[in-house]
Amino acid sequence: MARLQKVFFTCALALLAVYSAHGHGQTMGAASGVVVDYFAPPAIDHGLLVRFSRAPDSAEAQMRSAIRLGNSALDRVGIGGAHYVAGKLIVKFRAGASSASKASALSVASASGSTQPPYANFDVMTIDPGIDAEAAAQALSARPDVEYAQPAYRVHTEFKPNDTFYSKQWNLPDIDMERAWDIQPAAGSNIVVAVLDTGVAYTNVTMKYHASAFRVDATGQVTTDPTATLYPALGDLTLPFVAATELGPSSRFVSPHDFIWDTNLPIDLDGHGTHVSGTIGQLTNNGIGTAGVAFNVKIMPVKVIDSDWDDIFGAPNFGTDDVVARGVRYAADNGAKVINMSIGRTGPAAPAIEDAIKYAVGKGAFVAIAAGNDYEDGNPTEAIADIASRVQGAVAVGAVDQSHARAYYSSTGSYVELAAPGGSFRGFPSEGGILQQTLDLELVETFTSPPSGFVAPRFDALAYFFFIGTSQATPHVSGVAAMLMQQGITDPGTVEAALEKFATDRGAVGRDNEFGFGEINARNTLRGLGLAK
Repeated sequence: MARLQKVFFTCALALLAVYSAHGHGQTMGAASGVVVDYFAPPAIDHGLLVRFSRAPDSAEAQMRSAIRLGNSALDRVGIGGAHYVAGKLIVKFRAGASSASKASALSVASASGSTQPPYANFDVMTIDPGIDAEAAAQALSARPDVEYAQPAYRVHTEFKPNDTFYSKQWNLPDIDMERAWDIQPAAGSNIVVAVLDTGVAYTNVTMKYHASAFRVDATGQVTTDPTATLYPALGDLTLPFVAATELGPSSRFVSPHDFIWDTNLPIDLDGHGTHVSGTIGQLTNNGIGTAGVAFNVKIMPVKVIDSDWDDIFGAPNFGTDDVVARGVRYAADNGAKVINMSIGRTGPAAPAIEDAIKYAVGKGAFVAIAAGNDYEDGNPTEAIADIASRVQGAVAVGAVDQSHARAYYSSTGSYVELAAPGGSFRGFPSEGGILQQTLDLELVETFTSPPSGFVAPRFDALAYFFFIGTSQATPHVSGVAAMLMQQGITDPGTVEAALEKFATDRGAVGRDNEFGFGEINARNTLRGLGLAK
């Protein structure tokens, strides 16, 4: 396939007026996250923006962590440093458990109530936030009427962004996409890929939100200390959101759902989910922007991760194991044949998510999971990626850089089954990452400024940024899986077997803990199955 030319374009836009809305926990005004109109002015496209990556211990990283993890007084740190939301437990009772035994379990956990939310095969118990949820879960797990019990561990995106067209997309030739497109120009047109992430910039809409004040201490943590640095309340805001122009028409998006705000409007307030969606299915061969792997797939945006702005605006839910598990089941129940999970966490096992992934694979959905970015942080086991080692039809994906070496951050372990381009900025120019269109992060991440520069975000502008991480590697696998399914290879286990058998061996000969069975090779996989000459 001929290489695409890059085109820059820019247009002007005036922000809409600011007026009343408020978020969770506010005492006055309308609810935060309210739709004003299913319309927004045309998107601004700021073209290619390059900013250098920041170190993990930078002020920005601390600030992002503080807002996401510290903005809620319910956050706790448990085993292995895993964060969970206090005040609830995820509990699955064994089949046939009586009402009396369930009541007894409530008593053991000192729980005030228990419900089974939609798209869940487990109960969510409400407990006192002061109770050690890990200890309570352990006590419940020992009961014969309980299959598993766990805290609501927080799940996060797995990306290493460099907050910033085809000649710059080294990653696609790297997996032999050009010759794969020669085999299959349609690239998976009738397959639905669910993107479980921070949402997707897929629609034009104007929203009302409320942003309250918060304080940050010297370590970058949100605090109630009255002497800490105050970030001012932005108050009632009306904000336009635009659809990413390079993700295509609204007709390609199916069954969108937001488990963070409990709506059917999973818009992206972060940019991660939009960037991931671009690698899976960015419009291709249209003369502008960047290319995507399976560029005609249907995309199902499923929001299961709360971003910084979701938290600031008072979203009612966090990205925890129960929310992610429900998102997986929702995707499977609504026709997804590939599920991309560029998300993860360390810490204890995630039985609720494992149960959901097995359910999804059983319904015919292939699942790709980011292997994690924590190699230099002690290389802890990634709880969600680890599930893939026990489920045929689900794979954990590590990251390679431009030299085909394991990317420095990419987690290793027996659960890593495949590798794909994730990029690196070490030893490579600033363009060593994975390039896609997303929100203009310069206008989104205003919380990285000092209080004097803290202003309302804008979600009406787009730009092309290089991100790095296993989050960026994973959608390559999802895209190639969608191409296989379009060819008629629809069994998730067979899709996994094909991807692994025809991968390009990297590192030690044979399967290893850095690359798994190797780096995916789109051409080899399609040719290896005799699908085309």
